[in-house]
Amino acid sequence: MKAAAAAQRGLLDLQAIDTVIAQLEHRRRSLPEHAQILEGHKLRASLGESLVAARTLVSDLEAEMDKAESDLVPVKERRARDQRRLDGGTVTDPKQLSALIEEIDHLKRRISDLEDIQLEVMERLETASGMRDSVQEERTEVEHSLRALIASRDALVSQIDDQLAEQRARQEAAAAALPAELVALYRRIAARSGGLGAAPLNGRRCGGCQLEATATALAEYAAAAEDEVVRCEECERILVRGGGA
Repeated sequence: MKAAAAAQRGLLDLQAIDTVIAQLEHRRRSLPEHAQILEGHKLRASLGESLVAARTLVSDLEAEMDKAESDLVPVKERRARDQRRLDGGTVTDPKQLSALIEEIDHLKRRISDLEDIQLEVMERLETASGMRDSVQEERTEVEHSLRALIASRDALVSQIDDQLAEQRARQEAAAAALPAELVALYRRIAARSGGLGAAPLNGRRCGGCQLEATATALAEYAAAAEDEVVRCEECERILVRGGGA
């Protein structure tokens, strides 16, 4: 392939722009905020599950507390009635009186047992409520942190996108100023060579693979016409003569 020496040197300008674009795209993909946001979403989801479990436990314990209280009410009322009967002196039969006293004692023990149950449920409910509130607070903090991270990420992405738009406009202009066939060759090589399709010949060294040319290859490069497009014998990139130090 032949192309004017100036056009070949123009490939280095296009390559420089392409390299900047590749760096910007890599930076956009590699922003630490991406990983931090992903971890934040995972943590928020995990805390959400924990919060549901904590709220369910609190709800169950509240129901258990209501039951303990409802179980206690009729026993206390019955004991109060029996105590009034005993204090009122309306029961005079010794057997009935003995049975009444025995029932009051039984009810006292039952009340004590139920109050112990109520206290135990109350303590569990207090602990569960504290855990629920703690998880809720942590989840809220994570959400605030996530919102800040997302805002920071979006601002950085916007800045990079602005830079990319500027560089792509330069890329389009630079490519348009070069022969289409030369640009097509450059693009094909770049696609299979890590984005680097053209490199300067710096003395004996290829600016792409950084290997020194053999004496035979160097002689061929020197002998080639100025408008001949030469390729590195090692990496096959376009070698731009007179394009580097």
